[in-house]
Amino acid sequence: MIDIKVPTVGESISEVTLLKWTKKDGEYVERDEVIAELESEKATFEVNAEQAGVLKQGSIAEGDAIKIGDVLASIDDTAPKPEKSAADVAEPMVKFENDNGSEKKQAASSAPVTSVPNDIKASPAASAMIADKKVDLKTVKPTGPAGKILKEDVLVALSNPGKKAFAGTDLYSRNVRMEKMSNLRKTISRRLVEAKNTTAMLTTFNEVDMTNIMDIRKQYKDKFKEMHGVGLGFMSFFAKACSTALAEWPTVNAYIDGDQLVYHDYADISIAVSTPRGLTVPVMRNVESMSMADVERSVVELAGKARDSKLTADDLTGGTFTITNGECLDR
Repeated sequence: MIDIKVPTVGESISEVTLLKWTKKDGEYVERDEVIAELESEKATFEVNAEQAGVLKQGSIAEGDAIKIGDVLASIDDTAPKPEKSAADVAEPMVKFENDNGSEKKQAASSAPVTSVPNDIKASPAASAMIADKKVDLKTVKPTGPAGKILKEDVLVALSNPGKKAFAGTDLYSRNVRMEKMSNLRKTISRRLVEAKNTTAMLTTFNEVDMTNIMDIRKQYKDKFKEMHGVGLGFMSFFAKACSTALAEWPTVNAYIDGDQLVYHDYADISIAVSTPRGLTVPVMRNVESMSMADVERSVVELAGKARDSKLTADDLTGGTFTITNGECLDR
């Protein structure tokens, strides 16, 4: 039996984290084959089998912190190598369509992994995007021949402003998820704070073409006010766009608590409101579940409470993201 120990990865590093096992417990591995991936506070590295044999993982699980020099696993180098069956040797073939509509045979082991059901046709590029972005196929309208989904169809679905943010959660959900930070992420966050405190910071600005939004607002603002009793400003556009973006990039909607990352499956967006006594930042709760009219009503309500000095501590705390009030633009 051969012990596989955690190797030394740097003079100042005494502990690493087991990211994942690449081989299963009891599986036969060849010499120099990768059995696990470890992460230190500086980098990620692989651990290879020192001899061929049967892998014994022991009690260390993925996500556990282990010391340098500790035994990660063992290999029984006396175990015989299992014989492959005919079914294992034969490599199954699958068919998928190229973007030009022609069919191509390819080994199943190298076929693109997607979340597209077998009865739905999609190009390889479209399939990859659907799997990566977890696109709801109900929102995709195929435009290719014979109902085939093209890359452009997925892009249209992703750019659809009407898609539900935080898909899979209930309306007005308050679900919070916690995830332990890796050593590498802890180091990155610590260094970023050090850089912020010791260097001059730079603010960048990105311009956005608001022409279409201004045209929509100009066309529908009178009808909107007639139907909902509140004006159609720009804040509802900004808030809904942010809630959709936060759903796609959950780390932006999270915060660090000790060594834990706390994720929010909702968007509580803080908005800047000017008052006679200065600027204050009240919070709109569950913007992802609001309609455009709900957002505008909330803005009016919070602005009124701010002017009348009636904002409570609850109104001013708990925001997961903050945006500047765009209502300086002419209504």
